[in-house]
Amino acid sequence: MKALVLDIGGVLEYTPATGWAARWEERLGLASGAVEARMADVWEAGALGRIDEAAVRERVALRLGLDTAGLDAFMDDLWAEYLGTPNTELIAFVRGLRGHCRLGILSNSFIGAREREAALYGFDTLVEHLSYSHETGLAKPDPRAYAAVCEALGVRPRDCLFVDDAPPNIVAAEAAGMSAHLFTDNAGTLTRVRAHLYTEA
Repeated sequence: MKALVLDIGGVLEYTPATGWAARWEERLGLASGAVEARMADVWEAGALGRIDEAAVRERVALRLGLDTAGLDAFMDDLWAEYLGTPNTELIAFVRGLRGHCRLGILSNSFIGAREREAALYGFDTLVEHLSYSHETGLAKPDPRAYAAVCEALGVRPRDCLFVDDAPPNIVAAEAAGMSAHLFTDNAGTLTRVRAHLYTEA
């Protein structure tokens, strides 16, 4: 059976940069880039599931000198950019494919993303399998991430189309034996998905 696997940020969600970190640096009197410099290891740990949400909050508060109210506001801003807004046209299209192909998500994520995206966008019911990097410990473009999602869906890589907005992830998917499409807009993506599902051998 054919399969479709999609990225989340920049594909199923629109996630333009909001400048939240720069605003916090200004608010806290920090140099440009200080938030990333102080938190880089925490962001990486959260993306690979090596830390829980409570520990993330603790380290953010400690390293940035935030009280409880400030910490809550900081995390709200982080999640607002992370979650973005839903690509409602593409989500509706994918939902209409249920029963016609195998459906999956492959996302470089952050601890807490599954619960928030399920509540806001229903991704837990959109596809059959969600592969979050914070749960698997595998982040794109690691070839094992692509192999794992194909295995979970029970499909051969050559029967799977992967959609992502990051060129390195597209290159890696193709190297793993999958078909791949670089997302730039809905129209082109829907056309490519239909071609994969209904016209390609």
